[in-house]
Amino acid sequence: MEVRHTTNPTDVKQYTTERLRKEFLVENLFEPNKINMVYSHYDRLIIGGATPAGEALKLEDPETLKTEYFLERREIGFLHIGGGAAVISVDGESYELTKLDVLYVGKGKRDVQIASKDNANPAKVYLVSALAHAEYPTRKMTAEQANPTPLGSIETSNERVINKYIHEDGIQSCQLMLGVTTLKPGSIWNTMPTHVHDRRMEAYLYFDLNDDARVFHMMGEPTETRHLVIANEQAVISPPWSIHSGAGTSNYAFCWAMAGENYSFSDQEFIPMKDLK
Repeated sequence: MEVRHTTNPTDVKQYTTERLRKEFLVENLFEPNKINMVYSHYDRLIIGGATPAGEALKLEDPETLKTEYFLERREIGFLHIGGGAAVISVDGESYELTKLDVLYVGKGKRDVQIASKDNANPAKVYLVSALAHAEYPTRKMTAEQANPTPLGSIETSNERVINKYIHEDGIQSCQLMLGVTTLKPGSIWNTMPTHVHDRRMEAYLYFDLNDDARVFHMMGEPTETRHLVIANEQAVISPPWSIHSGAGTSNYAFCWAMAGENYSFSDQEFIPMKDLK
């Protein structure tokens, strides 16, 4: 597992493009027969990607976590983003996921394995794990069950559908929140006007882009914005002090996941467009 340490917003103002990408962009999550993970010291969030194409992949990394098993002090959400069906085994009980299904697994589950139903058509599974101090039951949710909410308009280039899976009115968790936003054809903007929430960090995974499409992800303090150019199935670690917004060369989808002190969407601090620089 790769480990990323936190950064100082004052120092980030001086970063080159290469340094910004090294600190905040995660480029290679999905490789055949591997679970690739990144441990961020921002709220101890772990993001990862699994592409099982043979034997089931066991969720583990005792060397990094220094625990007996992965979910000893953690909870996790799995999102199916493409390929064939995935089969996730949790202490011997199996759950099948297809495109945009989410599985939440709470603290204390010992044996978690990820497999593809058909190895000739391997699944791509995104995972997000946060620290947890309480146990919540394992639960699967489809996109149709995630209260799809249409927002925005084609006139403002942000017509989209938001699916909220893990949150206070959906799948219950300790502190992890997770959802998916899908932009309609002709729309390119996400989270604009933008905001910050200094009590919790966020991670974005962009997916469903063509190979030659890119998203320009905006980050940084509101008066010191920067950007990252992001390709399909790449992720961004967004610090609590940073805006997180983006515009694509085509429409796309992205998974947003959060962890931190608050368990509410009401702590957002919206940034007026006139204040962005």
